[in-house]
Amino acid sequence: MSRDSSPGPGSGPDLTEAMVDGTPDRASDGASEALLEALPEAMSAEAALAELSVLRERVLQADRQRRPLWLRGAGSKDFLGEPPGGDLLDLTRLRGVVSYEPTELVVTARGGTSLDAVQALLARHGQMLAFEPPAFGPRSTIGGVVAAGLSGPRRMASGSVRDFVLGAALMPASGELLYFGGQVMKNVAGYDVSRLLTGSMGILGVITEVSLKVLPVPAAQASLRMPVPGSRIIRLLNEWGGQPLPISATAWSPPAHGLGGTDEPGVLTVRLSGARAAVEHAAARIGESFAADGAVRLDAAEADRYWADVRDHRDPFFATDEPLWRLSLPSTASLTDLPDLGDGRQFVEWGGALRWLRTAADASIVRAAAQHLGGTAMLFRGGWRTGGQAGRSTSFGIFHPLAPVNMRLHRNLKQALDPHGIFNPGRMYRGL
Repeated sequence: MSRDSSPGPGSGPDLTEAMVDGTPDRASDGASEALLEALPEAMSAEAALAELSVLRERVLQADRQRRPLWLRGAGSKDFLGEPPGGDLLDLTRLRGVVSYEPTELVVTARGGTSLDAVQALLARHGQMLAFEPPAFGPRSTIGGVVAAGLSGPRRMASGSVRDFVLGAALMPASGELLYFGGQVMKNVAGYDVSRLLTGSMGILGVITEVSLKVLPVPAAQASLRMPVPGSRIIRLLNEWGGQPLPISATAWSPPAHGLGGTDEPGVLTVRLSGARAAVEHAAARIGESFAADGAVRLDAAEADRYWADVRDHRDPFFATDEPLWRLSLPSTASLTDLPDLGDGRQFVEWGGALRWLRTAADASIVRAAAQHLGGTAMLFRGGWRTGGQAGRSTSFGIFHPLAPVNMRLHRNLKQALDPHGIFNPGRMYRGL
């Protein structure tokens, strides 16, 4: 069958046909073969077929018995979403890069492939996953990266994980192996289900394979750090956003004490990426503008460590027992536009559009404030899920509530792919 569309009920190929038509053959595409054989997670076509058969039997059995399954990769994002439940289905055994041709700027990997293995392979050829996916722990998997739908600091310049998903293979409750999308950017056949899987938290089925667009590593990068008060930070970031600066990431941390919305300085770090001449020109321009404030340029190793710490929440701001909220807001919303949040403190990324908020305020207050500004609020970590009462509101879940029409679409899609609700029930929204 075509990889560009999903089959109708009962029309999907059996696993043997799917493997012959897809996974094994693509592993032997010319120059890719030598690259793939060198991977520590290399998996033969026969082994992959056997593991797919095991997964299929587990899925079919659970569907017959109406027993929920907890779809889990390495567990690095167990904290994300509503608490998981059901019989554990380990997805890390279906692993290995299926195809990679550097000149085509696309890599295809099975869902259980570790993120580290993929990134190491790309790095050897001067390429990267431009959405800079967070790992939050060792052996984070590619399937988990897509299912969680999280992007790192470079998202403001390069786009989100959804923008880089070209295709995917999904095993729904029927046990069929459905292929969506492909390995090219222009793909107009059928529904774009592969991107719909991004951020689905595993509620639609087992993501067995993903094709991702990759990009070359920038020719040059520079990171600068300078003190900037909270009363100025949002205006500054938006001014920079309107200028031809090669900014690939920004991160502003509030002062150690206080809300950060005053003239007390926080610390802004900005990363520039692109052609060497453009990066050096922009670095000199920004450095000169903030020379009197003590702007410094980080060395490459220090910069890499810092952005990795921001990406994976190892920065000191995130070392807290307070509930941590992830707010998506208009980039122009000032720090003081979030009222009634007590001693809430904000860490600002993505040119002002992403706010990490630490506050013990009730969920209803946080969500109302974000919605008033045209944004959304997700309880990312902590709160009642870790035994505390802070942030608790029995009428609110982890993710920002959906509009009724959007929730109806979610339910219809869930019904089509998982009619008995066996995959990660309630992990995204209660009752879904």
